[in-house]
Amino acid sequence: MRDETVARNYAETLFELALRRDALEEYGQALRVITDLIDQDPKFRLFLETPRIDDVRRKEVLRRVFGDVVPREVLNFVLVTIDKRRQRLLREIVRLYALLVDEHMGREHVEVTLARHADEATAQLVKERLSALLGKEIIPHIRVRPEILGGLVVRTGDTIYDGSIRRRMEHMRRRLLAVPVEDA
Repeated sequence: MRDETVARNYAETLFELALRRDALEEYGQALRVITDLIDQDPKFRLFLETPRIDDVRRKEVLRRVFGDVVPREVLNFVLVTIDKRRQRLLREIVRLYALLVDEHMGREHVEVTLARHADEATAQLVKERLSALLGKEIIPHIRVRPEILGGLVVRTGDTIYDGSIRRRMEHMRRRLLAVPVEDA
C-alpha cells in the first residue's frame, strides 16, 4: 500500500474513534502536541523513526513523555503506529485527520492572495465575506504577492476566483487589442 493510502486509513480510523467519543478537537490538539515535538526536535524525530531502537523502549519513553499530556486513546493510537512500523507517517496522519475534522465541522481551508500585507481587521473581513459567499466557515491562509497589484485571488479546492487588478488590466488589454483599427 502507498504511504498516503495507509495514512488516510489510520486518520479515518482515529477520526471514527474521536467521533464516537465526541473528542474530535481534543484528539486533534493532542496529535498536534506530538507532531509539534517531532517537527521541533530532530533528536526526538530520529528516536521515533530509527529502526535500530527497540520498540519496547520507544513505547516506554512515549508513555512517560505523553502519558499525562494526551488522552489515553491517542497515546494508544501512536503506540499502534509503532507496533505496525508506521510512526514515520504520523505527521501525514495528523494532517489528514485535521482535514477530516474540518470537513465534518463545515470548515474549509482557502488560499487568499493579496498584493500587500493585511491587518487583522482586513483579514477578518476577508474571512467573513468568504464564509458568507461559500456557505462554510473559512480558514484563510493569506499570502502576499505584490505582482497582482491589488484586489485578491482566492483558491478553494480546484476553483480559483481571480479578482486581482492585474487580471482586470490583462482583460482590458486583450479587449483593446481586439478592437479593429479604423483607417483615418
